[in-house]
Amino acid sequence: MRERWTWRGAFIVAAIGSAVGLGNLWRFPYVVYDSGGGAFLIPYLVALLTAGIPLMMLEFTLGSRFLGSAPLAMKRAKPSFEFVGWWAVLAGFGIITYYAAILGWSLRYLWGAFTLEWGADAGNYLFDKVLQLMPVLEAEAYGSLSGISTELIIPFIIGWLAIFLVVFSGIRGLGRVVMVTMPLPFLLILILMVRGLTLPGAVDGLNFYLTPDFTALANTQVWLAAYGQVFFTLSLAMGILIAYASYLPKDSDISNNAFMTSFADALTAFLGGIAVFTTLGYMAGQLNVPVGEVVASGVGLAFVAYPEAINLMPVAPAVIGVIFFVTIFTLGLDSAFSLTEGVVSAVMDKFSLSRRLAAVLVSGLAFLIGLIFVSRGGLLWLDQVDHFINNFGLVTIGLFTCLLIGWGYGAHKIREQINEHSEVKIGVWFDICIKFITPIVLIILLVLNFIDRIQTPYEGYPAFMQIVGGWGLIAFLFLLGIIFMLFKGRESSAGVDDTSEADKKEV
Repeated sequence: MRERWTWRGAFIVAAIGSAVGLGNLWRFPYVVYDSGGGAFLIPYLVALLTAGIPLMMLEFTLGSRFLGSAPLAMKRAKPSFEFVGWWAVLAGFGIITYYAAILGWSLRYLWGAFTLEWGADAGNYLFDKVLQLMPVLEAEAYGSLSGISTELIIPFIIGWLAIFLVVFSGIRGLGRVVMVTMPLPFLLILILMVRGLTLPGAVDGLNFYLTPDFTALANTQVWLAAYGQVFFTLSLAMGILIAYASYLPKDSDISNNAFMTSFADALTAFLGGIAVFTTLGYMAGQLNVPVGEVVASGVGLAFVAYPEAINLMPVAPAVIGVIFFVTIFTLGLDSAFSLTEGVVSAVMDKFSLSRRLAAVLVSGLAFLIGLIFVSRGGLLWLDQVDHFINNFGLVTIGLFTCLLIGWGYGAHKIREQINEHSEVKIGVWFDICIKFITPIVLIILLVLNFIDRIQTPYEGYPAFMQIVGGWGLIAFLFLLGIIFMLFKGRESSAGVDDTSEADKKEV
């Protein structure tokens, strides 16, 4: 028998924990500011309703209906669809190999936050002391690993140990853990937000973040940015949501689960933006510079700009530093659990392995590959791999999922299955979104990203990095997905007995 969530709330919390990740705190605020401020919330909501929520409902339905990980669920929908499930799982595996490295960074910074160890130059602290990247940059040896960072190896091991123990414990253990690790970063973001709002200059930062520029709504790039943000923030096309939903009873309320997960993610991102920009507004005031000069995103925001802002705090800066990096760590931890679980469940289903053995194999391999990203040149490889997996891998997987399920299996059948047990019934708009709107947007994103990369190598990295960590990696993952589909394995029968006769005939 397949494992089950102990109760519906555990599934919802786990799904929200997977969706709410580092991007909510270090990507969403920057995209809002850069895409029309408060006006961006209009295309973001449209994108959420026409792409994010429908695709989340589709993935929840596949998991709960066919009671399997992404490859097995896609196979049970139609045998020739299995390769798309493997693409999603392999992309998720690629992400977890470097995501765990970021957990190591956050743990290292958490230790340093007690004494504000980064001092007056957080940039030098990050690149020289923690990542030990400066010799690589100075020698322009961009593809060089140059040995493991001695500052990161222990935090990296601790982070992986936490991931492994939770996944090893099974879905019930994961459900208990996320009941703590998901609400905690939300509460910490609220604390950071309240503290930010009480700082001088907070209003300047808030105005910079949210002042609406409605002329931006005429810019197609703003709309594409909204769809891109929604797609990446909800953990779509990684095999995660299908795996999580496979542990649900078949009579679960899919639409309510999807709405709650999506809007909780959006709310967390919005509040995270307030926490970040009020603090940056204070920092700009203290330095007597425009807010725009201290705005950053990604690694630069979390590990350089915000620590420097913490230094300027008038009261208990170390406390704020500890809270901020506990938030970063817990945001990443839930996403790491879900990414690993998506892969472990697929391995269990394909090869009939026990959870413990699958967890050891997946975690061990991911740990070994992840050592690349805690090397002294690891940040450059992380940046490269992350860009290509997110902008080409996941977009292609999402596109294939919509086309194959929407047209090959039938969007109307998914909609009927959703409505069968859901309190909130969905209409034909779901079919339109899955068959037309989402695929069209994803094709445009894919084409534009492809043209951009052909014209300009990403970040000017050398050709062999573009091949090994970029185009070659994406091609390898897709080829490996087809190989896994063709390999017969020893497919698990977990969940088959729970499938009704009508479902078996349908499959």
